[in-house]
Amino acid sequence: MPPLPLTGRDLSLVDVVAVARDAREVDVAAVARERMHASRATIERLVAEGASVYGVTTGFGDLADVRIDAAQTAELQRNLIRSHAAGVGDPLPGDVVRAMLLLRANTLAIGLSGVRVDVADLLCAMLNAAVTPIIPSRGSVGASGDLAPLAHLALVLIGEGEATVGGSAMPGAEALAAAGLEPIELGAKEGLALLNGTQLMAGIGTLALRDARLLATSADLIAAMSLEAMLGTAAAYAEPLVAARPHPGQMAVAARLRDLLRGSEIGESHRSSEHRVQDAYSLRCIPQVHGAVRDALETLARVLEVEINAATDNPLVFPSGEVISGGNFHGEPVAMALDYAKIAVAELASISERRTARLVDAHLSGLPAFLAERPGLESGLMIAQYTAAALVNELQTLTHPSSVDSVPTSANQEDHVSMGATGALHLREVVDRAASVLAIEALCAAQGLDFRAPLRPGDGVAAGHAAVRSVAGHRDADRPPAPEIAAVRGLLWAGGLAGDG
Repeated sequence: MPPLPLTGRDLSLVDVVAVARDAREVDVAAVARERMHASRATIERLVAEGASVYGVTTGFGDLADVRIDAAQTAELQRNLIRSHAAGVGDPLPGDVVRAMLLLRANTLAIGLSGVRVDVADLLCAMLNAAVTPIIPSRGSVGASGDLAPLAHLALVLIGEGEATVGGSAMPGAEALAAAGLEPIELGAKEGLALLNGTQLMAGIGTLALRDARLLATSADLIAAMSLEAMLGTAAAYAEPLVAARPHPGQMAVAARLRDLLRGSEIGESHRSSEHRVQDAYSLRCIPQVHGAVRDALETLARVLEVEINAATDNPLVFPSGEVISGGNFHGEPVAMALDYAKIAVAELASISERRTARLVDAHLSGLPAFLAERPGLESGLMIAQYTAAALVNELQTLTHPSSVDSVPTSANQEDHVSMGATGALHLREVVDRAASVLAIEALCAAQGLDFRAPLRPGDGVAAGHAAVRSVAGHRDADRPPAPEIAAVRGLLWAGGLAGDG
């Protein structure tokens, strides 16, 4: 596959995943190079004229009124990066850092940041050579952008900080040299242009969105397995009913459930009986809840599609020669969408745990107690539901909206911040925990379906059941569930429970 050309204007969410996780190479498109050259010429003219431009000939933040001599330009930019590299905590995962490198290069390619093409070229070269800065995960308040994390990224460009190459950690200068690259000496504004922006929250958000969409798709199949195992009715998914309240996600999920349940002998076995008029909400309202999750994730997708092609630097340098200071680096649009997505994915787990609780409860499921072959002597999957409950409790804490909190910084110059980085980090954790909750439901649903044999479930449900059984066999005696939960979770992440959704 040829390198992905960065224009600053047409990067897709799929592109971000391809570069971050699949190592697709990138370069700066010719049209972007022309814009960047013109923008850089403006900055060099203003420096030569001695104009007062924030972050170019002045200090930063509350020090914006301090004039900086032109001879100190390089020192100013180095000091900015060094002083802002104040992150703490575990390092960010490699795919997140690669997403940050890509998004930083793409925003520079827009040609409104006033930097040399050399800066974007080095970012691309680092991606292509798998030079991955080591970036502490905590330290951004998401207002002047993700300053501290981006500073750790930028340190490597100037031959400082730390990075990994081929899985080995080393000083930044050694990492560049190992890849045949050289550090860059930053000119006027270039350090600032590397730090102002939302690339941490947008990078995490894009990767988490991809994973959350896979969870949502898999959750439909897993829920259908649970419905069949508990002899639930598909009447609530009828097209006329869901069309009477035409939310896109609700209609899409109901249509998918109808498809997954097609050909079900289990459904036919109780269709004409007085078995049950309607099911509990965790079964009856799958389209409404799963559909709302899908709609929330689409909201995040719309925001990210704008953000990953946006100029989030400050100040911006326009083709007219005008340099305007503003607040495009403020993470609020992304932060609020991330919080919405956190809540959505947590709800996917919440309703899943309720189905699991019903599956293991003989009074509600019509199945053997705790799905054990010999209840009493065996505890079956009793404690697997405890684990799901514990995870849902944790999700309730993680989903507190980060964007409603603001702690002022920079001597109250930055007196309202988005906390979008916190929201992004929490979304990543929420997706991780939700995957385990869904894996537990899938394991329990497969066991429940075993007890319905020889009746066959719907074609889609049968495929899901077979997929689970390919990694976790029927429980004919007590054994530790943990390895099987992990195996089903791995199956889920591999797309093995997504069906054709």
